[in-house]
Amino acid sequence: MAELNKWVPSDVLEPIKRFLDGDLTMTPSIKVEQFVDGSTLVVRAEVPGIDPDRDVDVSVSEGMLHIRAERAEQTEDRSKTGYRSEFRYGSFTRSIALPPGAREEDITAIYKDGVLEVRAPAPVTAPDAPAKKIRIDHS
Repeated sequence: MAELNKWVPSDVLEPIKRFLDGDLTMTPSIKVEQFVDGSTLVVRAEVPGIDPDRDVDVSVSEGMLHIRAERAEQTEDRSKTGYRSEFRYGSFTRSIALPPGAREEDITAIYKDGVLEVRAPAPVTAPDAPAKKIRIDHS
């Protein structure tokens, strides 16, 4: 799945992956922006209105970065003319392939103004050696 994530946008694959894993609830995915800054994968996830210490889980397994968030909001308005209550809640998930060589201990996450930013540095690889021509002998 990690190899396929390199070629197909993760928002397309995520519902398919959850279905194949047996999750038939079709939990909505988190909207993300992902790009590479130097040799670091940067993932910015929209998760406004949550407490990052309580409602967000960022984990790594099998070369994949997993972000899970839960939201629960309730507002009440009591007045002389009536009572109004609204609530919204839900669980959101997203999994993204990590760059080859990324180490779990180097991954950082920061939450600011409703955006969770996760940075996963990958080691800089040496340039590939030039191809060596192989001589073909005739028999």
